[in-house]
Amino acid sequence: MSEALSTQDYLDFRRARSKGFLRKAWSLLSGQNTELMAWDEVRDKLKLRGFIRRGIQTVPVDKIKGSVGRYHDFDNAFLPVNDSSSSRWRKINRAFYDDVSLPPVSLYKVGDVYFVLDGNHRVSVAREHSVKYIDAEVQEAITPVPVTAEDINADALELLGEYAEFLERTRLDVLRPEQNIRFSIGGGYARLLEHIAVHRYFMGLDLRREVSEDEAVTDWYDNVYLPIVEAIRKEGILRDFPGRTEADLYLWIIDHKHYLREHCGCDVPPEEAVADYAEHFAEKPPLRRVQEAFDHIVDAIGTVLPHRPHSGIDPVEAEIIER
Repeated sequence: MSEALSTQDYLDFRRARSKGFLRKAWSLLSGQNTELMAWDEVRDKLKLRGFIRRGIQTVPVDKIKGSVGRYHDFDNAFLPVNDSSSSRWRKINRAFYDDVSLPPVSLYKVGDVYFVLDGNHRVSVAREHSVKYIDAEVQEAITPVPVTAEDINADALELLGEYAEFLERTRLDVLRPEQNIRFSIGGGYARLLEHIAVHRYFMGLDLRREVSEDEAVTDWYDNVYLPIVEAIRKEGILRDFPGRTEADLYLWIIDHKHYLREHCGCDVPPEEAVADYAEHFAEKPPLRRVQEAFDHIVDAIGTVLPHRPHSGIDPVEAEIIER
């Protein structure tokens, strides 16, 4: 039995290594990144501040997305990428077949994502055998930004890093805890900081006093950012800009609002600016374009054909009356 298990352990490891090799080859051809996320990169980008011990928990294996120290030994599916982990991996694999109870892995948690501090091989073997949950001792890192499993890639992490820096500068997460300003492209948070700085300057001129940064941030959020976002939601135009966010549209619409003010010489309300922007730049699906074209044709016909008021008398009754 032991010899059979030893052979099975070897075959399981070779299968896992082969899958890792094929994923790496495909990544080179497709340009898709298959590297396991390093904890240090996430910690530095998100400006993590300390840990809270959460004790022993049952954790979904598919939420474990990175490693503290072994990110060079596994890919982002926790498949081994070299043979150096063979001996340890096979021992863990044998324990799986023998139904041996192993100690909990040790994980760092940020948002709803986990990183392996200790137990990388146990996570790898668990995933190879399609185990859904694993016992873990969890320490949760404190972060001002929400983090999901979809955010653990290079592009999304860059945006989260900008978001964390923006919140650190503005304290908006403290001043307005309900805020959730997310961009789909980089550079947006830097522009928001410029907007707040300009807003603070003009607030000072209007009030004829020094305006604190906290006061400027909250006033900008309540009276500039939020009215446009609420108009976006009311008009439902986000669906016409696939892949974009409310914050993306805010930047474009605030620029459009300034454009309209220069051309009409008056301040355009947020609702009108949003509607006008959507009318000119929305990426409407073909079916909606056909419907709108049909509505225009109906309206045009209505203006061309003579309109005969309805008397309220049934045509048959009218004929009888005429007789």
